[in-house]
Amino acid sequence: MLDLIDGLPVHPLVVHAVVVLLPLAALGTLGLALVPRWRAHYGPLVTGIAALAAVLVPVATSSGEALEKHVGDPGRHAQLGDQLIWFAVPLAVLALVLTVLARRTTADRASSGRAWLPTAVAALAAVAAIATSVQVYRVGESGARAVWSDQVHSSGGR
Repeated sequence: MLDLIDGLPVHPLVVHAVVVLLPLAALGTLGLALVPRWRAHYGPLVTGIAALAAVLVPVATSSGEALEKHVGDPGRHAQLGDQLIWFAVPLAVLALVLTVLARRTTADRASSGRAWLPTAVAALAAVAAIATSVQVYRVGESGARAVWSDQVHSSGGR
């Protein structure tokens, strides 16, 4: 699908957007989970960033597969990259749910018998934010190793 733009591979361009937006969304979601008063005000922004990052993950994966045809199999990096969508989508959904729940009044939740729901969603969102951050690191680290491992050598402490 996406291969080159003006002779340059698309993958590094899209990956940098994912590497910035997805951790930012994770940090924002963690903030929403830990500080309930932020949910109504910052929730839409965090949800938008998370949704954009989730949309860009398959673009990064697809462009990576196109790049693979030029540079060879990146091994573990490709496997970890394929898994990233399973972290990005739940993060975006949980950010959205926290935002929607913030717009409902406490009386509405209490009358429906679901006063516990925001706390449960916040706990899941916090776990998702941390897990997403770890996965982004794992994908990025493996990608850096795939690109640079044969080009950068230890100086031996010099």
